[in-house]
Amino acid sequence: MMVEAIEFNSNYTDHSNEEGFQFEFFCNRCESGFRTRYKAYNMGKVSGAMDTASSLFGGLFGKAADLTNRMSTANYERAREAAFLEAVAELRPEFVQCPRCNSWVCRKKCWNNKRGLCKECAPDLGVEMSAAQASKSVEEVWAHAAMAEEDKKLAEGNWRQTIRASCPKCGSALATNAKFCPECGEKLKVDTKCPSCGAKLLPGARFCAECGEKLK
Repeated sequence: MMVEAIEFNSNYTDHSNEEGFQFEFFCNRCESGFRTRYKAYNMGKVSGAMDTASSLFGGLFGKAADLTNRMSTANYERAREAAFLEAVAELRPEFVQCPRCNSWVCRKKCWNNKRGLCKECAPDLGVEMSAAQASKSVEEVWAHAAMAEEDKKLAEGNWRQTIRASCPKCGSALATNAKFCPECGEKLKVDTKCPSCGAKLLPGARFCAECGEKLK
């Protein structure tokens, strides 16, 4: 009865063709699979030969081909059903259905025999502990990583000043928070205080408003 076959309705692929039958069953968790051996369907060869004769000669051969095709279709479906049930019986021991999530999983990799559940619902604790340790180790590495020397200019104190992304003269992209453009030498840092008296400079000023110092 087809009721037996319905168990595997969500995790198999039918690779059958008109000349034979083959089925592949796969694990819902790891997706690894088992494929049955190809089982030839002898009537398929007869049907194919009659189709060839019909196309070449027509007439009597065409009528015979039509009758053969109708008979072979019914025979094919019965043979396919029988082959499918054989495949289910053959590969059923390789799979088990989890009572919690109802997934069909392979016994070899994805079944926790001790818990009676799939490893998605009941993972191996040793594996999880090792993974957790590895994850924690990575977190510790990131937490204790020292800033590289060339990146120290990215520290918080340097973010208080305006950082240019490109040179105002030649337009070159700036990879670091530099004082001068590495392409044309243009000065990138604008003085905000007078180098002579220390007074705050106005934007675009050519001379200090406090002491008259000429600005470069």
